[in-house]
Amino acid sequence: MMQAGRVTHSFGPVFDDQSRILILGSIPSVKSRREGFYYANPRNRFWEVLSTLLACPLPATVPQKEEMLKGAGIALFDVLAACDIEGSSDASIKNAVPNDFSEIFSAADIRMVFANGKKAYRLYQTLCFPATGRECIALPSTSPANAAAGLPFLLAEWSHILDYLDH
Repeated sequence: MMQAGRVTHSFGPVFDDQSRILILGSIPSVKSRREGFYYANPRNRFWEVLSTLLACPLPATVPQKEEMLKGAGIALFDVLAACDIEGSSDASIKNAVPNDFSEIFSAADIRMVFANGKKAYRLYQTLCFPATGRECIALPSTSPANAAAGLPFLLAEWSHILDYLDH
């Protein structure tokens, strides 16, 4: 078992004034913290799911990922600014401190907030919804820890984000 430690979110959100949905994870994984960007674990299916739904090539670099998100109207951030966590285990999260989403909400016409996984959803509902008043829809986690959810299932569930984007 990995040692629990205090983690602080070390990189900012991805968004612009054209963002129409906000997708929230819980807090960056160990690999993402090391790489300095979201969903850096190659086994996480986040980028594959989004690129498939958006009919875009799978982005390989951070600039390509940012371009795909902004081009589609997707803002990306995490629920937590800091927490105690063992490795990348959402189940171990304690002493959570929420991020402030006011910069995103004031800059963009966010139509819906989505949570990548149940833990991100529960954290948002508990720590953020009282402040934001904005509804959040839980989507199944793209994490490799959610291996039971196959790609076809993830694509079907995540396709709901398309209802809130300009196509």
